[in-house]
Amino acid sequence: MIVGRASVTDGDTVVIHGTRIRLHGIDAPESAQLCQDVAGKSYRCGQTAALALSDRIGEAPISCEPRDTDRYGRTVAICRKGAEDLNAWMVAQGHAVAYRRYATDYVEAEATAKAAKHGIWAGSFTTPSEWRRGERGMYMGFAAPGGPDGPIPAPVSRAEPPAAGGCTIKGNISRKGEQVYHLPGSRDYDRTRIDAKTGERMFCTEDEAKAAGWRATRR
Repeated sequence: MIVGRASVTDGDTVVIHGTRIRLHGIDAPESAQLCQDVAGKSYRCGQTAALALSDRIGEAPISCEPRDTDRYGRTVAICRKGAEDLNAWMVAQGHAVAYRRYATDYVEAEATAKAAKHGIWAGSFTTPSEWRRGERGMYMGFAAPGGPDGPIPAPVSRAEPPAAGGCTIKGNISRKGEQVYHLPGSRDYDRTRIDAKTGERMFCTEDEAKAAGWRATRR
């Protein structure tokens, strides 16, 4: 058990005594992600989720029960403030979705939030996993209607244009912590996903990637 005062990194990640903890079974919008509210106005739903979690925790110590370790070395855990399951609270309030890829613990809480149109369910959104896979690589945006129980349509609006020149080289961090880049057409290019939260990034040229300390992937 990990116990102590927590600092909130985003809507599904906290830090206690230097240990990064990913909340088990939930997925919150990314920090830069945009959603649409009930009036169709875009807002930073990732920032909203992080602030909601921070406000809920307040100054109180929390306890986190480790379940696993993810590929980035973070402890995956169920965290509680007193007897309250914070993971469940985030989903029930519509600040995160149930992360079905890894667990079904919070599917019921998600259904409750969806029915009540809490948080992101009040408007439209792209699930965080879809946003990480596609929209962040092209531009920040949203799709409507969103949600984990149906296909996500193409974005209906752009928050910002694609990077000039189309930066298509994927800078990925391997499970061993190696910084490698993938060129379009290479073996693992299509299945490589970029997670900016962990330091991964896109490059415009090989020279840029090499100058930043990344190497070409072994083919």
